[in-house]
Amino acid sequence: MENRNAENERKTLYCLGWLLLLLGSAYLAASKIWGISVSPFLLPCVFHTVTGFYCPGCGGTRAVRLLLEGHILESLYYHPFVLYGAVLYVWFLFSNTVEYVSRGRFRIGMRYRKRWVVLAVLILAVNFIIKNGVLLFWHYPMIP
Repeated sequence: MENRNAENERKTLYCLGWLLLLLGSAYLAASKIWGISVSPFLLPCVFHTVTGFYCPGCGGTRAVRLLLEGHILESLYYHPFVLYGAVLYVWFLFSNTVEYVSRGRFRIGMRYRKRWVVLAVLILAVNFIIKNGVLLFWHYPMIP
């Protein structure tokens, strides 16, 4: 029973992944054609405003934008979790597409593993510590 639930969950995530790709592509096309942008609607980080330190997500929006523009190293600088998530996302869609198109002959579809989540939390924690450590000890703002 649990195996069937995991398979249904994977198929649901697969469909949502393609939906996200479709919506993201439509947004990018609209932003290029009509100049649509969500930037004016983004609120400042409350954690940063109150404490002066970066929250675990600070730099994420900028990192996504830079990654979509093809600036991989700059994206990695602003928030390494974004690149990590993008790589997992692309591999998940690609590997499961191969598995579904081959009707299971190539069983390479990415499955949930606890280690993916543990690594994500580690990336967030290390990023948080480094950015705030640099700010605290050297007074260097890593995110202008």
